[in-house]
Amino acid sequence: MVSKGRLIVITGPSGVGKGTLVRELLQRHRELHLSVSVTTRSPRPGEVEGKHYYFVDRSRFEEMVQNGELLEWAEFAGNYYGTPLYPVQKRIEAGESVLLEIELIGARQIRERFPQAQQIFIQPPSMLELERRLRSRGQDSDEAIARRLKRAAEEINAAQEFDFELVNDDLDEALKQLENVLFAVV
Repeated sequence: MVSKGRLIVITGPSGVGKGTLVRELLQRHRELHLSVSVTTRSPRPGEVEGKHYYFVDRSRFEEMVQNGELLEWAEFAGNYYGTPLYPVQKRIEAGESVLLEIELIGARQIRERFPQAQQIFIQPPSMLELERRLRSRGQDSDEAIARRLKRAAEEINAAQEFDFELVNDDLDEALKQLENVLFAVV
């Protein structure tokens, strides 16, 4: 008997620690597969085509949208980001679990197209801590941080739309909670 895989969606505000949680989860659970997104933004130093993102131009991305090749997509900071449908479908049909680390808009699209997906929202301990984390990255201007915090407040208001919420206050504890949600015996 071939078991069907599952789709796991993880979202939350910028700076909440989604990426760190996902990296830890993938290291500890080799049976999980991270979906590689497609984007119109330029590669950053060290990013590898097909490992970090698939890099395409705007016309190719728009063609992918028109052809129904994306499971979800959104525009963020002037660039398009999306999840290629075929690789996700293929893994799920093969009985594998696929993890998506995406924005709120994309998570809502997934809910429409793939309602059986398990959706998890990562909360910050507080807005003050979220601001501290964003500032400690040293990547954004004060204006960009203000925009991220405004957007974070909007995203946090949508947290109840998700199957499960967890607060990333302590990484080890948040990881443990995430593992409990994903691997609880039913």
